[in-house]
Amino acid sequence: MYRLIYCLLLGITVPAHLHAEAQQEAPAPLTLSAALQLAEAGNPTLSAARHELAAQGGALQQAQALPNPELQSVLEDTRRATRSTTVQLNQLIELGGKRGARATAALRGQDLAQAALATQMADTRAAVSTAFVDVLAAQESLRLADSAQALAARASEITARRVAAGKASPVEATRARVHDASVRLEGNLARSNLAQARQRLAALWGAGTPRFTEADGRLDMLPPLPSTAELAARLHASPGVQQARSHLAQQQAMLDVERRRATPDVTVSIGMKRSEELGRNQAIIGLALPLPLFDRNAGNQLEALRRSDKAGDELAAAQVQLQAALAQARERLATARLDVDSLQNEIVPGAQSAYDAASKGFEFGKFAFLDVLDAQRTLLQAKNQTLRALTEAHHAAAELERLLGAPVTP
Repeated sequence: MYRLIYCLLLGITVPAHLHAEAQQEAPAPLTLSAALQLAEAGNPTLSAARHELAAQGGALQQAQALPNPELQSVLEDTRRATRSTTVQLNQLIELGGKRGARATAALRGQDLAQAALATQMADTRAAVSTAFVDVLAAQESLRLADSAQALAARASEITARRVAAGKASPVEATRARVHDASVRLEGNLARSNLAQARQRLAALWGAGTPRFTEADGRLDMLPPLPSTAELAARLHASPGVQQARSHLAQQQAMLDVERRRATPDVTVSIGMKRSEELGRNQAIIGLALPLPLFDRNAGNQLEALRRSDKAGDELAAAQVQLQAALAQARERLATARLDVDSLQNEIVPGAQSAYDAASKGFEFGKFAFLDVLDAQRTLLQAKNQTLRALTEAHHAAAELERLLGAPVTP
């Protein structure tokens, strides 16, 4: 018996364990498409939205069901010689199209759940894209920190040689060592930021610990800038607007349900009565119709009407908010693209040239260490600004994709 229970438990737990392992990424470089697939399969919030859609399918099935018949038995008088026994079957017959209205409302609820799933899918994809870009940026930031540490070590070595040769003051050697230590601290911070970015990305598909070795992608490939005309054309098909529109349709269907409930239903009864005193059976046929004298379902109709009005206002608000959000995200993307162009074509090359000249001049004794330090800081600052601008461009593109529910096109 215990062996049978163990086998049953093993059959239940092993597939769940295998499913959890399937959601873990491989210990290898991770691409954006692979990260999106992992999140689509393992994101808990996305799974909850799918369960809600499945639940709405059950609500639709229930709304289409017919009311159950009722079996009724009545015993009159407990004395056997004079008692009467009645057995009858009561069936409620819905009038006014109530069942069809309920089914339509349930179908609209299913549409709303489908729209909510599409919205959650867009949110999840945007979150994965943003987190993936953050990992790429953190990796590049760590490479910049390592490069800065190498430059600082080289400057410290040159300074030590110049001090030993009597061509520089020992103060410059102290400055070089302090700068080298400061750059190492920045490298530690960059490593910590990378670890946190990796953790945030892995959490989107339910992984407790990231297993991928690195994010495989290119930050320098700028996303396209869509035109305002394209954004306006795709506004009506966005997940947010579709969800608000589905909510309005559901509330209108609920209003129709409440209006149809004002029509009274009929209960038909058929049965048999056995009279022991008369010694014969009697057929029973009945019809029950409620009289809508006090309750005409007016309150529920008013509530449904106002909720329908509210859903209409929420649809209008969603369209306005989405239009403003699209304009803001597009402006962020346009500004970031301009910044990247200026940094890559003018500022970074100029800072690199200035650093090369200062470094070589310091090596030959023509410049002080402060000149080299200033040129190095300017170069690293320009590279970090480029990294931030590239990150901002990809973040803005991910926001546009989230709002539109699909990738942007030029």
